[in-house]
Amino acid sequence: MEIKKKIDQLREELRQHNYNYYVLDQPTISDFDFDMKLKELQDLEAQYPEFYDANSPSQRVGGEVTKNFQTVAHESRMYSLDNSYSKEDLEDWEKRIMKLVDGQIEYTCELKYDGASMNMTYENGRLVRAVTRGDGFQGDDVTANVKTIKSVPLQLRGDYPDKFEIRGEIILPIEGFRKMNEERVELGEEPYRNPRNTASGSLKLQDSAEVAKRPLECLLYSLKGDQLGVDNQFDSLEKARQWGFKVPKEAKLAKSTDEVLDYINYWAEHRFELPYEIDGVVIKVNNFYQQEELGYTAKAPRWAMAYKFKAEQVSTRLNSISYQVGRTGAITPVANLEPVELAGTTVKRASLHNADQIAKLDVRVGDEVFVEKGGEIIPKIIAVDFDKRPENSELTLYITHCPECGTELVRKEGEAQHYCPNYNGCKPQIIGRIQHFISRKAMDIEGLGGETVALLVNAGLIENYSDLYELTVEQVIPLERMAQKSAENLVKGIEASKQIPFERVLYALGIRYVGETVAKKLAKHYKSVDNLSNASQDDLVNVDEIGVKIAESVIEFFDSEENNHIIERLKGFGVQLEMSSESLANQTNLLEGQIFVVSGVFEQVSRTELKKLIEDNGGKVSSSISSKTNYVVAGDKMGPSKREKAEKLGVTILNENEFLQKVR
Repeated sequence: MEIKKKIDQLREELRQHNYNYYVLDQPTISDFDFDMKLKELQDLEAQYPEFYDANSPSQRVGGEVTKNFQTVAHESRMYSLDNSYSKEDLEDWEKRIMKLVDGQIEYTCELKYDGASMNMTYENGRLVRAVTRGDGFQGDDVTANVKTIKSVPLQLRGDYPDKFEIRGEIILPIEGFRKMNEERVELGEEPYRNPRNTASGSLKLQDSAEVAKRPLECLLYSLKGDQLGVDNQFDSLEKARQWGFKVPKEAKLAKSTDEVLDYINYWAEHRFELPYEIDGVVIKVNNFYQQEELGYTAKAPRWAMAYKFKAEQVSTRLNSISYQVGRTGAITPVANLEPVELAGTTVKRASLHNADQIAKLDVRVGDEVFVEKGGEIIPKIIAVDFDKRPENSELTLYITHCPECGTELVRKEGEAQHYCPNYNGCKPQIIGRIQHFISRKAMDIEGLGGETVALLVNAGLIENYSDLYELTVEQVIPLERMAQKSAENLVKGIEASKQIPFERVLYALGIRYVGETVAKKLAKHYKSVDNLSNASQDDLVNVDEIGVKIAESVIEFFDSEENNHIIERLKGFGVQLEMSSESLANQTNLLEGQIFVVSGVFEQVSRTELKKLIEDNGGKVSSSISSKTNYVVAGDKMGPSKREKAEKLGVTILNENEFLQKVR
């Protein structure tokens, strides 16, 4: 057992030195001495493999090769953040949240690191999984690569919970990025464009030994789990530091929006002094209970806001305008630019949005234009430098016919975009609809990507998404870059998609204006595609949050003989076009038409479970009390102003037991 003791001792020493160097930035031994201790540990582990430990400091050198990164669902969704750009935006946000929670509101201000988001799970103090943000619902398991990042602790210290998640940003410090590029230039290779994309790309390298060579860091900002031992964001950052995580010290507790603005103004001026890139500041309601009260919209937490620093701008020449056709037939004009560096990337194209925008800017081919990149993936033209306009410039006339199929474009009253109405005969629309159908949030078909869809359509193998279910391995193999195994995986992935639940199939159908949230509401209300297809416009508008525009679009979709034929084929192939008996078993209409507000802390069920019970029984959950509210479900610590408002409006207040009796 002396050998085991020696190995454990070396591991603990190396963990401490690693923490001192990469987290505290206060090394206590030389690099040489560290390397000697590491080599001693590696030699002992090689001689005594029975003492192998996946979280040993020796494992950080990498070596594990990952051919395919497994998709993993997040236990709790990783939301996006709403953006603000001015003092007025922040004040409006504060007014909204003050209507929804009681008491003094404090804010935690943190830097908005510009990197790749990561969700890490720890059990019994050991890193067990690291998953990319992905689409917020699921991401890629990159644990082997993340283990090579020195500032990610493999074994925690202190009073950590048995299990929790921690979220952060994988970044590439500016100095490390500069050195990487110097080495690439010396080798005659193209330099990397920017730290953010390089950090993100590093996480998907197949060989973790290559990842280990890159000076990546992980900056942590959010804890998720039960019994964390803290009740607010600011203290949770300190707790994470105590457990061994690298949490920047720049976070600050603010008691007002004035203090928040002081923090923003300071970092807008001093951000370039940091060793890594930031693109703004994140402001969070500090108190976890108030966060829970505020809840989420469909896309973002109500209790957090990102303040984005002013976008970078450059000027360049507009060489031409081209027009793209989307899956819905929408036409998007695109500016083709003289290549120019902007925010660390070479920009060649920018969005012009629609005909009105082109007319408003009076933008013309040959103009010198100002281009901005402010959070959008595609930069946009914001103005024209009229002083530099060529004398022979010609007014831009918007196209009248589809650039792909030649069909005359239409523009409906009240809409900004032109559309190609050739729904079933315009190839980009056909390809786009099938690409949407197979996407991760929809049918999530493994082994089938957007490029392959285009190949399948162009080869005449499929004309719509129902054709996918008749594809054979023999048909697919001749396609470019397709081998036996990949063809088999594609066909298996299509077969597996028959198990995707109805609400996601409904979203996958690509009905205009029916996004994920609307698809869930319609699936829950109508239970099957047959019921939905027979609904009248009046019926649809009476469904919670379904407006006239959505209703008209649904009616139009099911009025199409072609669409009904495709749906009949999907039914025949076994695709889920009605709610499963398992889903229906937990649903009733007991609370149909009733609006509930949930407030306080509950003992028998969590707030999330309570809201689900309301929705599963046909009720609607609202975040604020109004004259339309039927019931308030009140737990412990319900705010006095909410109680007062409910009493004033005559809204019935139920305690936890009274509510549970209604649904059981």
